[in-house]
Amino acid sequence: MKSVPVIVVQLVHILGPMKGEIQEFTRTPILIGRDPSCNLRFPPALNTISRKHARITREGNQFRLIDQSANGTFVNGKRIEETVLRNGDVLEFTEGGPKVSFLFEIREGTVEAETVPPPETEESAPAVTPQGQEPPVKEHRQQERPVAAAGPESVQPEPVVEPPPQPSAERVSAPLIIQYGPTLRSYRELPVNIGRDTTCDFIIDHPMIYERHAQIFFSENQYWIKDLTGRQPLLINGQPVAMQSPLNVNDELSLSAEGPVFRFLGEGRLAEVEKAPAAALTPQPPQEETKEEKPDHGGIPAYSAPKKLLSRLKEYWEHKKP
Repeated sequence: MKSVPVIVVQLVHILGPMKGEIQEFTRTPILIGRDPSCNLRFPPALNTISRKHARITREGNQFRLIDQSANGTFVNGKRIEETVLRNGDVLEFTEGGPKVSFLFEIREGTVEAETVPPPETEESAPAVTPQGQEPPVKEHRQQERPVAAAGPESVQPEPVVEPPPQPSAERVSAPLIIQYGPTLRSYRELPVNIGRDTTCDFIIDHPMIYERHAQIFFSENQYWIKDLTGRQPLLINGQPVAMQSPLNVNDELSLSAEGPVFRFLGEGRLAEVEKAPAAALTPQPPQEETKEEKPDHGGIPAYSAPKKLLSRLKEYWEHKKP
């Protein structure tokens, strides 16, 4: 029996202290601010956000955003006091402040699967015997195989183990949300093609991205990433993807060795991860050898006593000692 459909609100943080996080809410109102009672709570040090900045309420299948702040709330760049939200709206709390993308979807409850007992076979069916008698014990004998004679002709070739079939990218109904910079796109059907070409579903203008770069599809209750270039630019957790690979929760997906990089958050959610550039190794100038400073004699070379003279002076002073 199916449960009552649930409307889930998703707030995807695209700018601010919680960038990359996705928060889900099934109950309203959703309180936003710095107050500990808020559902979406910003850090206390973020003084531009009011303690009770805004709230989202539900009216049937619609959601309304109400501003309660001193510095303002913006929807798609326009300051509002109260407005009805649409799927994909970008909410900004104070001008230049944190930004979140507003999404909602209706999720059906899972159907309880009826457990059907397996059909009874001849071995599993209970034996019907007269009362007071035990059922006969069925003997299991291992089938004897003929022993082949020794020799090269009797050696059987090893069976060829075929690789398991690869899942196919068929058109299915499955959610997908991709956050890349300020862009946030949601899809309800897969596969989704990624690349620089205008015919792709998700276009990324990046120097390391090919015209048709990769494909995300859903098969066997699993999200997959597929290479469309044949040059193996994709990396998952630093390991190259030969052809296609499943995406697991918290996997780090790099579309190329130089990015962009995404984190798979599960349930079809991909969020861009900003990577700090590696510190460049600055070559140090060669250290000059320290030379012992010699006194300057005004351009006249310093006098160096001959060793023979020094030896005679030493003998003289030794002789004069009492």
